[in-house]
Amino acid sequence: MTEPESSGSRPKGAYDVFLSFRGEDNRKTFTDHLYTAFVQAGIHTFRDQNEIPRGEEISKHLHKAIQESKISVVVFSKGYASSRWCLNELVEILESKNRKTD
Repeated sequence: MTEPESSGSRPKGAYDVFLSFRGEDNRKTFTDHLYTAFVQAGIHTFRDQNEIPRGEEISKHLHKAIQESKISVVVFSKGYASSRWCLNELVEILESKNRKTD
């Protein structure tokens, strides 16, 4: 994967984009294509399967990634709102945005 030229000025672990999506709905289709396009464009993107070490507490990593991301892209799908994880991510995204604008 290529890193954007400005990655040297980015704090370690900070992302340009945080991707929120329902994995079983579209991980192998739309979201994979979107993630690949971001990476090819040099956009440092958080996607759970690529960034969370096995055995680590997921929620801790997700909250940190959301807070450190410049923007979040939410891929709404048929089952997105039925996922507790997705809804928790969405709440954190909105709360993080509100903290940054205060």
